[in-house]
Amino acid sequence: MSMSLAAIRCVKICKSSICLTRRYLWVSSKSLMDRAAMEGELRVFIVAGEVSGDTIGSRLMASLKKISPVPIRFSGVGGSMMSNQGLKSLFPMENIAVMGIWELLPHLYNFRVKLKETVEAAFQFQPHVVVTVDSKGFSFRLLEQLRARYDQQRADGPVHFHFVAPSFWAWKGGEARLRVLSKFVDHVFCILPNEEAVCESNGLAATFVGHPILEDVLELNMGKETASHEWKITGNGEDFRERYAIPSGATVITLLPGSRLQEVTRMLPIFSNTMKLLKDSFHELITVITVAPNRLVDNYIARAIDTWPVPAILVPGGTQHLKLKYDAFNFLCRRAKLPYVRPELLLWSCSLPALFQACTPAKVASSLKELMNDAVLQQQQIVAAEKVMELLRPPNRTVNNSEPQDMKWTPPGYTPSMIAASTILSYKQR
Repeated sequence: MSMSLAAIRCVKICKSSICLTRRYLWVSSKSLMDRAAMEGELRVFIVAGEVSGDTIGSRLMASLKKISPVPIRFSGVGGSMMSNQGLKSLFPMENIAVMGIWELLPHLYNFRVKLKETVEAAFQFQPHVVVTVDSKGFSFRLLEQLRARYDQQRADGPVHFHFVAPSFWAWKGGEARLRVLSKFVDHVFCILPNEEAVCESNGLAATFVGHPILEDVLELNMGKETASHEWKITGNGEDFRERYAIPSGATVITLLPGSRLQEVTRMLPIFSNTMKLLKDSFHELITVITVAPNRLVDNYIARAIDTWPVPAILVPGGTQHLKLKYDAFNFLCRRAKLPYVRPELLLWSCSLPALFQACTPAKVASSLKELMNDAVLQQQQIVAAEKVMELLRPPNRTVNNSEPQDMKWTPPGYTPSMIAASTILSYKQR
């Protein structure tokens, strides 16, 4: 019996269509946890490429282990915090910690090697879930290539989650890029309140889980008597001054140069030159520099302060040093924080100066002088910060929709990582 050429083509097209949809069949007919329960474990492949991602990833891992009804096995890439939760990283996390195209170029070969290694490891691990945390340059290439790999093998693929929405929405024409992501990202966990609606309107499923700083609040306030509605961190500036023998009349400026070597090498020289311009304007000027738990960053800053224009105190970062960091932020005298302001800055007011490309020592010094000599501006920052903390909390509907039946959360007992973990465990294909 013979078939026409047109009929053969039709059969091939139909078979191709069937194959392209096969990876979704198990999630459309049963939940992710149904499959995990049948196999006796939930396999999670998780990747973070920087210090902040390592913290987010470790908290998510802890939350998943806490509420999962089946044992969980992890694989992937992470740092010391994720290692503490049981992850054996494929390679040092710093190998993929690059910010943008210009930072990537010198490391392009190594980047490609690590990407290929990670895709292969993920495929061999046969995960039910893949979670990438921030580091969009590496994360999205990984998710795209992994999905293509499963399509090529005509195999059922894992569900892809990405934690920390990309800031595409902040740039002209950037929203269109979100539509492309929906081809290989199944769900995004957003940490800013406006991002969920933007993602959803562009075909990318999303949940606003709240900002990771909320978990800092809960960890630092653990055991303290605080009102259930309060999301405040109260450091102890006097303890910090005593620990580091800071004179009572000194003017202290806290600097946050970043967690990635590329941004630290960019910002620290600006901060240094800013301090040169300010040292004659303030009595006993002292800088406190937070140092991310990144070996390369630590070494760079340690060398940089050898020629620092004013006395400097280095404060270690990481969740194990949260109290020390927030004590440094709570000085009773005049203070100012100098973060590298990113485009997704939440405050739309002038309470916090956003300099972007105009971040030069002269302009930073000018802004600081104005702020540190104006009590009204200082109070505006305090009020604005309190408003931000309220905006960074997830709405009640998110919490209620994410609650497992055997758990009931009341503020501030829920966390972004717990909401994300519940979303993963209750996931069903739309």
